[in-house]
Amino acid sequence: MKKDVNQKQQQLEAFRVSDKDQPLTTNQGLKISEDEHSLKAGERGPTLLEDFHFREKMTHFDHERIPERVVHARGSAAHGIFETYECASDITRAQFLNGKGTKTPVFVRFSTVAGSKGSADTVRDARGFATKFYTQEGNYDLVGNNIPVFFIQDAIKFPDFVHAVKPEPNNEIPQAQSAHDTFWDFIANNQESAHMVMWHMSDRSIPRSYRMMEGFGVNTYRFVNAEGKAHFVKFHWKPVLGVKSLVWDEAQIIAGKDPDFHRRDLWESIERGYFPEWELGVQLIPVEDEFKFSFDILDATKIWPEEDVPVRILGKMTLNKNVDNFFAETEQVAFHVGHVVPGIDFSNDPLLQGRLFSYTDTQLIRLGGPNFHELPINKPICPFHNNQRDGYGRQTINVGQVSYHKNSLANNTPHPVSEADGGYTHYEEKVEGHKVRARSESFKDHFSQARLFWLSMTDIEKKHIINAFSFELGKVKSKAIRKQVVDMYAHVSYTLASAIADHIGIVPPKQVEVPHIHQTSPAVSQVINATESVKSNKVAVMVTENSNENLNELIATFLSEDIEVELVSHKQGIVNGYEIHETLATTSSVLYDGVYVTGAFQDSYQQTQAEQFIEQAYQHCKTIGYTGNVSFLQHIANKNGVTNDPQSFILSLAKHRHWVRECK
Repeated sequence: MKKDVNQKQQQLEAFRVSDKDQPLTTNQGLKISEDEHSLKAGERGPTLLEDFHFREKMTHFDHERIPERVVHARGSAAHGIFETYECASDITRAQFLNGKGTKTPVFVRFSTVAGSKGSADTVRDARGFATKFYTQEGNYDLVGNNIPVFFIQDAIKFPDFVHAVKPEPNNEIPQAQSAHDTFWDFIANNQESAHMVMWHMSDRSIPRSYRMMEGFGVNTYRFVNAEGKAHFVKFHWKPVLGVKSLVWDEAQIIAGKDPDFHRRDLWESIERGYFPEWELGVQLIPVEDEFKFSFDILDATKIWPEEDVPVRILGKMTLNKNVDNFFAETEQVAFHVGHVVPGIDFSNDPLLQGRLFSYTDTQLIRLGGPNFHELPINKPICPFHNNQRDGYGRQTINVGQVSYHKNSLANNTPHPVSEADGGYTHYEEKVEGHKVRARSESFKDHFSQARLFWLSMTDIEKKHIINAFSFELGKVKSKAIRKQVVDMYAHVSYTLASAIADHIGIVPPKQVEVPHIHQTSPAVSQVINATESVKSNKVAVMVTENSNENLNELIATFLSEDIEVELVSHKQGIVNGYEIHETLATTSSVLYDGVYVTGAFQDSYQQTQAEQFIEQAYQHCKTIGYTGNVSFLQHIANKNGVTNDPQSFILSLAKHRHWVRECK
């Protein structure tokens, strides 16, 4: 078991190279005596063409960048393990899910969708959540997002959607934002997006960290067990720390204060031993029940409400190792929904069917050819043998004269194997019909689940959704598009549409018929399902020359609860006997989960900075603590989430936010 878990790391070890204390060489191993000056004809003469070292060095530099991903360009990743809680052989023959306690190496990449590689982490966007399982049967890629539905139903519309959300082509503005005309023009004219946009306008699209967001497979797949019995399946990753988000004002400030906020959080959490964890769950529908629901289960713009189709938890994933080299691993990792293992198959979901084509095509242009599977991060831990040969970047040295099937010279090897011996077989189903370009009538309800989502929200979540719509549409220059969107969302909720209209200067919509939905799904609400935890929360402890003498005890108390502490003051160096981590000028309250004040500053300007720091945290509904009689906190003292007791502070911090401040 342990050997299986370590196998991927051992495999990668062969590719890891440290340059420390080594002589400088060319890529061919030739030791170099000079690396400061090119070879010239005389000290002031022209550079000579024969300077092979200069040419190799410059040529490699000229080709250091590969094309960034069209979508999901901005990403971060880490290694880990997945361990099963139970044997799931009753639902799938996938070996890595068959057996309690089975451990499988994984590599996970998180990302934003719309922005370029250099955009900020905290923009309003869906987040990619892609997992590569290095199983003994081959690599299995579960490629999804942090939102369970998508904007479109058929993959043929994916280029249109991406073109619409990307910066507008005439001026390349705005970067990594959906708050512009072309995106909302697309939404208004492609109303299948209604449900996804509700999630996009919710706090789900501005997660507190990658460690605190859910992941979903989005599409409908199939599980098939050894007896051939099949279930339709949807995948869920549920974070052990719970689902937590930023507030919008905070997210915008962080984009300027620390555009690497999510990337830094993931890296530092793993370095400190606060390993991110998620439980893998599945929703299952027997194939014979495919048409027993009020929606089409193959429609990627629909959820399967967890109250109707419960999530069965199969195991836990723990990310416990950062990458050694960002480019070699995070940038070169190649995911594909078609990388499956026996026991996992596909449905006729038209979005999934298109994804099965596009992923390989993408890797071919990004990674230079068909051999991207031989890169260390993509290479399976089990052996692979086939008759594929040559091409850019080939690393395998195939021996022998045969590279075709069938053959006699090599005893017809490599040879196919039966299902009983581990060979992959596709689920057999009857398919018939006319060859048409059309969409099923069962896909044409665009508003029922958008309304279900709205009705499932708490009051504070509804307020945030209205504010998000108002911000986004407020950035749209065309009043006609604003009006179209408002009228569209009147079919979801007249209250929602009217509030948006009032905020953006549009005539309120007419009362229209809305879907007769009274069902709610509490599972989609972050507030209802809030998980209280302080583990790995980051707290700014404000230190002054007047700080309380019990500061050591306070810090020890926080550390004992796995709370990360950063000491903040007016300057770096030593203040009141403590080594300061950050200053009021180099950090901001938006970068912390809570603030604890231990004294007032003597300088009035510094005190004003401190008050602004704390006021901002208060406005963002964060927990604030203080020691002793800090006069400038009296106007908020003893209000919700403001306390002068460390233990009360810890209990309040676990709640993450104190929304009552916003409600008031």
